[in-house]
Amino acid sequence: MIKYCFSFTTMQIRLISIAFLLIAGLSFSFSQVAFGAVGCTLNDPDRDVKRLFPESTGYKTDFISIKEKGGQLLYEKIEKELGDKLDSIYETIDVPYSFYDVLKGKEVIAHIHGVNQKGTYGGMQLIIATDLKGKILAFYYQKMSSPEASKFFDKKFTNQFIGLTLEDFIKGNVSATDPSSNSHQDFQATVRGLKKNLILLKELKLDDTVSNTK
Repeated sequence: MIKYCFSFTTMQIRLISIAFLLIAGLSFSFSQVAFGAVGCTLNDPDRDVKRLFPESTGYKTDFISIKEKGGQLLYEKIEKELGDKLDSIYETIDVPYSFYDVLKGKEVIAHIHGVNQKGTYGGMQLIIATDLKGKILAFYYQKMSSPEASKFFDKKFTNQFIGLTLEDFIKGNVSATDPSSNSHQDFQATVRGLKKNLILLKELKLDDTVSNTK
C-alpha cells in the first residue's frame, strides 16, 4: 500500500487561502448578478394568489421594465421619489418586474407585486398585495436571510404595513417598529423595499389618476 504525504510551506498555505477567498468572492458576485438579472416573481403563483385572495378565480401577469415604460427619465424620477440611488446590479433600468392582476371573473380586484431588496446577509424578496388604488392589503417576505428572520416573518410585524399607501411612505407616516435586536439595517432595507415596491406599482402599472387617490 502506497501512502502519500503532503506538506505545505507557509507561503503555499497563504496562496491557497487567497485562492479560496477569491473563489468565494466570485461566487458571491455571480449570485448578486443572478439575483439582479430578473425581477421578483412568485414562487407558486397559483397557490400564492389563491392564498391571498380565496375569492379569486384566476390572475394575469404583466412583465414591465422601467426601460420600456419610460426609459432614463422614468428611472431618474423613480430615484427621486425613492430618495435613494437605484443599485447598478439588481435595480437596473432593464429589470423586468412581474405584476399579477388578481381576477374575479373578468374583473381585476387587486394587484400582487414583489421586489428584490439587498439585505445584510443577502437578497430579500418582499411581496405586497394591494387594492386597485395602491393600498397595501398584505405583505410578506418570500425570501430573507438573517439570524433574526423569524422576527421579521412574524405577522405582528408584517401586519403593521397593512393599510399604508405610497403617500404614507413619502410623508413619513410609517410607524412600524423594528422587531429585531441586532438587524436594524434589514428593517431599514424592508422599509426602503416596500416604498420602492409601491413606487414601481404606481409608475409601471397603475393609472396616475387612480394611484394618487386614496
